[in-house]
Amino acid sequence: MNESLQGFIKTLLGSLRDLTPIVLVIGFFQLAVIQQPIDNIAEIGAGLFLVVLGLTFFIYGLEMGLFPVGEGMADALAKKGSLPWLTIFAFLLGFGTTVAEPALILVASKAAEIAAAGGVIENSAEAISSYADNLRYTVAFSVGFAIMVGVFRILKGWPIQYLMIGGYLGVVVMTIFAPKEIIGLAYDAGGVTTSTVTVPLVTALGVGLASTIRGRNPMTDGFGLIAFASLTPMIFVMGYGMLI
Repeated sequence: MNESLQGFIKTLLGSLRDLTPIVLVIGFFQLAVIQQPIDNIAEIGAGLFLVVLGLTFFIYGLEMGLFPVGEGMADALAKKGSLPWLTIFAFLLGFGTTVAEPALILVASKAAEIAAAGGVIENSAEAISSYADNLRYTVAFSVGFAIMVGVFRILKGWPIQYLMIGGYLGVVVMTIFAPKEIIGLAYDAGGVTTSTVTVPLVTALGVGLASTIRGRNPMTDGFGLIAFASLTPMIFVMGYGMLI
C-alpha cells in the first residue's frame, strides 16, 4: 500500500471519528428524548456518507495542495526580499479566500433577506443582491487588511497581545456608536470569515513566513493571523452599517 493511499485511509478514519459524536448526540435526542423514529433514515445515512467522503477529500486536499502552496509562496516571496509584493500577496490572499468563503456567502445572503424584510433596505432583488455583495466585499477587504497587518507583525516581531488589545478596544468603541441592527451581524462576520477556505491558506502563509525569516519562531510568530482575520470584520462591518 503506497503512502498516498495510507494517508487517505488515515484521513477517512479521522473524519469518521470526528463525526461519530455528532451522530450519537442527534440519535440519542431523537430516540431517547423526543422518542420518535428517524424519518427517511436511508436518505440521512446516504447524506452522512457523502459528508464523510466530502470532509475526507477536503482535509486530504488541504494537506496535499493548499498548505504546501501557501508555505511555498511565503517562502519564495520572503527570500525574494520584496516587501511590497509580500504585502500585496497577503492582502489579495485574505481578500480572495474570504470572498470565496461559503459560510460568508450564506450569512451575507441571509442578512440581506432579513434586512429587506425588516425595512432596512428596499425589498427588491437588486437591493438584496447589492447589500449581500457589499457586505461580502467589506468583510473580504477587512480580512485582506488584517492579513497584511499580521504579515507586518511577523516581519517586525511586534508582540501580538498589544495589537489584539487595541483591536478589541476598537470593537468596543464601534459597538457603542454602530446601529443596533448591524452589531450582531458584525460579530458573526468575525466568525464566518475564519472557515474552510480561509484558515488553511492563511495559516500556511503565517507558518511559512515565520519559518523563512531568521529570528522568527513558527510556533510563536507563525500563528495569530487568524485572530486578526476574525477581529477586523467586526470593526469594518459596523463601520459599513454606520455608513449605510
